[in-house]
Amino acid sequence: MLLTIFTFLVILTILVLIHELGHYLTARKFGIKIEEFGFGFPPRIWSKKKGETIYSINALPIGGFVKLYGEDEAGGGKIKPLAISHKPSADLDRAFFARPKYQRAIVVVAGVVMNFLLAVVIATYLLTFEGIPTPGQDIRVTEIVANTPAQISGLKKDDLIREINGTKITDSETLVSETRKNLGQEITIVVQREGSLKIINVTPRKEFPKDQGPMGIAISQNIEVAKYPFPKSLFYGFKQAGEDSARVVFAFKDMMVTLITKLTLPEGVAGPIGMAQLTGEFVQVGPNAVLALVYMLSLSLAVLNILPIPALDGGRLLFIMIEAVTGRKVSPKFEAYAHMIGIFLLLSFLAFISYKDILRIISGESILP
Repeated sequence: MLLTIFTFLVILTILVLIHELGHYLTARKFGIKIEEFGFGFPPRIWSKKKGETIYSINALPIGGFVKLYGEDEAGGGKIKPLAISHKPSADLDRAFFARPKYQRAIVVVAGVVMNFLLAVVIATYLLTFEGIPTPGQDIRVTEIVANTPAQISGLKKDDLIREINGTKITDSETLVSETRKNLGQEITIVVQREGSLKIINVTPRKEFPKDQGPMGIAISQNIEVAKYPFPKSLFYGFKQAGEDSARVVFAFKDMMVTLITKLTLPEGVAGPIGMAQLTGEFVQVGPNAVLALVYMLSLSLAVLNILPIPALDGGRLLFIMIEAVTGRKVSPKFEAYAHMIGIFLLLSFLAFISYKDILRIISGESILP
């Protein structure tokens, strides 16, 4: 238990610090004044001022933060109060809100970019030295239920499904999609059997038992270990991270649709408590499994933060884009309220997920399928 908690805190801290480092480095590059770079969250237990920046260690060892001068005045509404307080004009020029829109946008998205690059580095390492298990393109029939369209049509166990109605089948999602959009209609399936191709016509059922599916088959997808020499592995590291980022986006979309329409969460969705549980399960598998977990968490953090939701980096970017399109700064009061509402919604969502996590742990269920 202690090892699980410690490992999870270390992973979380690395992910957040990498994210904040992106904000820090780009802010420095553009000459924005950085008031504090903190490890952990307050209360502060140690600090040292170097130049104009305070570097601090705080009591709660979960991540970190960067405090930019003028960040809270992003809408520009505090320029006069700052001037009245006799801040040097050089400091005003170096305030976050006073910088050009493109600089503010780059600083805002830099954390997301850093999380994505961390995922690329991990993927590149695994592809170079360890190999990454990836789904192959063989969709194999592993079971056929008696008295179903699959059995009646002549499908057999160990058939490799290559095409449905001319569409190449290289993953289970495509097979399910092509089948379900032709319920009640005859489809033409090309299968590979004992080295030769055969054409089989099947009519998927419109109504079927929950545990069977339209055709009455069970399938599996082969797993291949992808491994490449460097720098080829770097290219495939970017490719893998990009594809997995897209999967995270679609998974988030499906989660929100399920939450809104059914007031529940899909299986496998987890918050911080669930992530801690998952960390413990991955620790038992080995270091490469933990690296793979860090990879997916880093991508998830990047995708979550770039969403156009107030209080997140994507929300701040949205307000900058609105300013760029309209030529007017968003009212600082409106932006502040929007971020407050965003924080409330995110915390409420987090509480709901955590409640589900606790119920799963109490019932002794694993988060893994």
